[in-house]
Amino acid sequence: MQHRVNSLGQLIGDPVPHWKPVAPPPRTPIDGRYCRIEPIDPERHAAQLFEAISDDPDGRTWTYMGYGPFATLPEYRAWMKATCLGDDPLFHAVVDSGSGQAVGVASYLRIDPKFGVIETGHIHYSPRLQRTRAATEAMYLLMRRVFEELHYRRYEWKCDALNGPSRKAAARLGFSYEGIFRQATIYKGRNRDTAWYAIIDKEWPQLKAAYETWLDPANFDAEGRQKQGLGALTAAALLAAAKS
Repeated sequence: MQHRVNSLGQLIGDPVPHWKPVAPPPRTPIDGRYCRIEPIDPERHAAQLFEAISDDPDGRTWTYMGYGPFATLPEYRAWMKATCLGDDPLFHAVVDSGSGQAVGVASYLRIDPKFGVIETGHIHYSPRLQRTRAATEAMYLLMRRVFEELHYRRYEWKCDALNGPSRKAAARLGFSYEGIFRQATIYKGRNRDTAWYAIIDKEWPQLKAAYETWLDPANFDAEGRQKQGLGALTAAALLAAAKS
């Protein structure tokens, strides 16, 4: 990789002459084939989500979240009203297209329109959503909005460095690992070293093609088994983007 040098012989970054601040993400739904992304509405979504997460009776899905589990629907709804109605984080419900029920949560956060950086987080998928096409499509839809509709430069994923499933999901989805921030924060009375991942805008065209190949119904046999794995598709996409 070649770098620019200034008049003092110092290495400097590439110019970004046409960059202008972008807009924050809108509070509007996104429709997909397998799911619909809707801004969180406690009156509409809380009961559906609480029912869906009741399939996780031991609270395993809450281990690496900064809150939860919630023992009752009123407790969950009160948390949602207090936490999920702001602009940053901007919380969304993932609604399954087949059942019409909300089965997961994801958000945008640390939104920085000035420099075009945005993070995805607060991802909490109920067992009903996990390992489904809708689960992957939800991530694709949120990513597509960031890069195509809003024109951000960088999309981040961060998690507890000990959260193996989250780190595996980030790699499968095409996020590149960027390192560990040691003792980054404290939650639930314990230390968190934070693993950082990101996708940048120049990688999006190839990653978009990988997602659309995987999500195509033709990628699944009569029993619903995938023919091509998303991890292999996104890995190849990142290699192609690096060469372009």
